[in-house]
Amino acid sequence: MTGVRAIPRSILYTPALSLDRVVKAWSYDADVHLIDLEDSVPPAEKPAAREVCRDALEKAPRPANVAVRINELGSVAAVHDLLLLTECPARPGIVMMTMVTSADEVELLRRILASAGAQPEIYVTVETVEAIVGIDAIARAADGLVLGSADLAATLGVEITWEAMLAARQAMALACARYGTACIDTANFRLAEPAVLTEETARVRALGFHGKATVHPGELDVINRALRPHPDDLRLARRITDAVRAADGGIAVLDGNMVGPPFARMARDTVAREDAWAARFSGGGR
Repeated sequence: MTGVRAIPRSILYTPALSLDRVVKAWSYDADVHLIDLEDSVPPAEKPAAREVCRDALEKAPRPANVAVRINELGSVAAVHDLLLLTECPARPGIVMMTMVTSADEVELLRRILASAGAQPEIYVTVETVEAIVGIDAIARAADGLVLGSADLAATLGVEITWEAMLAARQAMALACARYGTACIDTANFRLAEPAVLTEETARVRALGFHGKATVHPGELDVINRALRPHPDDLRLARRITDAVRAADGGIAVLDGNMVGPPFARMARDTVAREDAWAARFSGGGR
């Protein structure tokens, strides 16, 4: 995995229960629109959901910015999901895995899809204790990690609180930073408390997360405003780069603050990442 990855700042999950509902979701301003075949679809409705998914992919204006969340690898449901994805004329740009326990599963999925000529980005929902323990190897194998707080909290026997999920978030942020992997936060389940979303989004940005998932389009404005590139941030990043360059790569003072090579490296990374985002997702990724 080389180069600067274009990382989505907002991912909107929509269950594959209705073609009209999935297509309508594309009118909302999310970087990536995810069609869910997993938890939001009851077992008896999964065959119909795959047909909805197939039809939706064929209607998608930009399939490269559509994701499909498949069932747990190793299940019969996942076998049918993979047949759908390999046989469908229009293929998603991202395939999201669930209940992953090791990096080997990511590599296996890549081989399966590649055997049919498909090479989507692979995102992993981090929702098992094994995934947290093996987070470094999984971050290296995957293109993106998404915190799955509900299943993880259920396994730990805890509530979905900031404190309970902090260790998992920190582990993800560190591993993703090491490999340039997309780091996406969990969806907010307290929909009636918008202040929770605002605070949580600010906190995960401070930890080094790039994006956040949501199940409700009404949350997209908060997420996008907090996590998408801001012109002021880009201007400052470019000024830092220029100031350190003018100091021959040494220490400089900018607006009364000391900046040096580490600041310049971060500034260059910021500009490159935001330029990659704009090239792929500017305009909502539709």
